[in-house]
Amino acid sequence: MNYKLLTPILCTVAAMAGAQENLQKQAKDAEEQKTFTTVKELPITSIKNQYRSGTCWAFGTLGYLESEILRRTGKTVDLCEMFVVNKDYMDNAVHYVRMHGFSQISEGGSCDDVLDVIQRHGICPEDAMPAPGSLVGDKGANFKVFFPELTEAVRRAIVPDDSTAADLVSAQKAATAIGAVQRPHWQDSVQAIIDRNVGPCPDTFTYEGKNYTPQAFAQSLGINADDYVSLTSYLHHPFRRWCVIEAPYKWRLKPSYNIPIDELMDVLDRALEAGYTVAWGGDVSGGLTVKGTAELPDSLVALLPNTFDAAWQAQRQEQWDDWRFTYDHVMLIYGKAVDEHGKPYYMVKNTWGEVGPYKGIWYMARDYMALNTTYIFLNRQALPKKLRKAVERL
Repeated sequence: MNYKLLTPILCTVAAMAGAQENLQKQAKDAEEQKTFTTVKELPITSIKNQYRSGTCWAFGTLGYLESEILRRTGKTVDLCEMFVVNKDYMDNAVHYVRMHGFSQISEGGSCDDVLDVIQRHGICPEDAMPAPGSLVGDKGANFKVFFPELTEAVRRAIVPDDSTAADLVSAQKAATAIGAVQRPHWQDSVQAIIDRNVGPCPDTFTYEGKNYTPQAFAQSLGINADDYVSLTSYLHHPFRRWCVIEAPYKWRLKPSYNIPIDELMDVLDRALEAGYTVAWGGDVSGGLTVKGTAELPDSLVALLPNTFDAAWQAQRQEQWDDWRFTYDHVMLIYGKAVDEHGKPYYMVKNTWGEVGPYKGIWYMARDYMALNTTYIFLNRQALPKKLRKAVERL
């Protein structure tokens, strides 16, 4: 990742929080608000707020799964983001140590993380754990102190006791080079830090008068990880093959199915028309505006044709390869709209609370979506028959 570009990456703590505050402040002064006409709108659950934490992946994906439950059962469920965060950060720590430190400890993640956590650990409702931020005296999840403390504790699991912060990296490499054994019981101290900041995960809880374990609750909701698939579109991998997206926040290395961008956009449109919402991972660092939209610059639009052809594919690849386009945010696509000029947009549920002129909803232009999508994540049943058959081979 180009660390010079970390400032605008909105899924990180300080930048994400600043983006929320700036958009909220500037939106009050926004003029000439666009007018949208809804073409297709699917039911979703309430807007949530990741606040000062890099957990869009947890909030966005659970919001997507809530919409899936709503679609299948008509039931509204509020799933607990901090349960997923607790389990995922511990999984991330174990992976980091297993990799002898040659991995990433990150607040970020992906839709695959959430499904993996639910499959392995289950899930609980929101009120089965402390409210986000309550354990650190804030109104929402605030990882400013928590995550640096967690990062240092995980790194010190594989370096000598006398290492200081200044020489942590060199000590880590030296320890790995001589085959040093990880510290005993390091997981206990790491888990204690996680529990102290986001709350311990319950072994059992009561929901609507019934007692559950997290695993039993997940089963009662009908969440099956095998029902979902990730699709992507890049030239450096063969089309119609599985590949791993090389992005820092996708540390689990789960594969996505690679198809041309015109087909990817067609899948998205067909899914919405068939009544399926879609989780989205992509780049928002240069596109979200104070007017509640995500737009490509006019100069770039003028260079590209009206259809998503090889020129669009090449532009996507170029921006991915030179790091202008990164994977920095996860949201939920739940509808389609057109503006006053007939330009197509997607209706997107964000994870920053009820901020902006549309109270937490953004309108993402279809051309912006085509150029800035890292992957889409959706139910296999929403795929065209031929594609559904192809992805079943994994």
